[in-house]
Amino acid sequence: MTEPVLYSFRRCPYAMRARLALAISGTPCTLREVKLAAKPDAMLAASPKGTVPVLVPDDAAVIDESIDIMRWALARNDPENWLERDDHALVAANDGAFKHDLDRYKYPDRHGSDPLAHRESALEFLGGLNARLAAHGQLGGTRRGLTDAAIFPFVRQFAAVDRDWFDALPLPHLQKWLAGHLESPLFRAIMVRHRPWAEGDDPIRFAPDPA
Repeated sequence: MTEPVLYSFRRCPYAMRARLALAISGTPCTLREVKLAAKPDAMLAASPKGTVPVLVPDDAAVIDESIDIMRWALARNDPENWLERDDHALVAANDGAFKHDLDRYKYPDRHGSDPLAHRESALEFLGGLNARLAAHGQLGGTRRGLTDAAIFPFVRQFAAVDRDWFDALPLPHLQKWLAGHLESPLFRAIMVRHRPWAEGDDPIRFAPDPA
């Protein structure tokens, strides 16, 4: 059977979380790294909305929402039982209000926004994460799960805007949690650099070792 094709962009948090789930589930793919300024015709034919990630499975319909890619992969194989720690409401809050504030904090010129106002608004969500992490260390208990993998790439992006300021926040549990995920072999494995794909290129197999 032909392996799924994954259109991805290394630094996109949506694409990161899809790759995390594909890696932990042991789902190998043909990886096509996308240059966002020159999206390949094959990707746009599969998903006209033109955003990454896009997964083209060999035996199912195209999946072009990152959270759906995560749940699809884990439904096939879930060795760490990530689906047991899938908080739909918390992921939706991350993808909704927090992502809204994150974009307007990180890209104020693009949105015509007050970045500090949106940074302050985002702290309410981050404070809630910190309180939740204080109990067990991960968002769904003592072990990492889908919720952690779905959210930490966005917290990573938020922290990177002004790392010194973020590191000085009174959010020790959140900071420790983020550092742990960023230093994990799993994250390092899914962040290998690849040049953008072009038609006719030799295939790149995405099958990282998540150990």
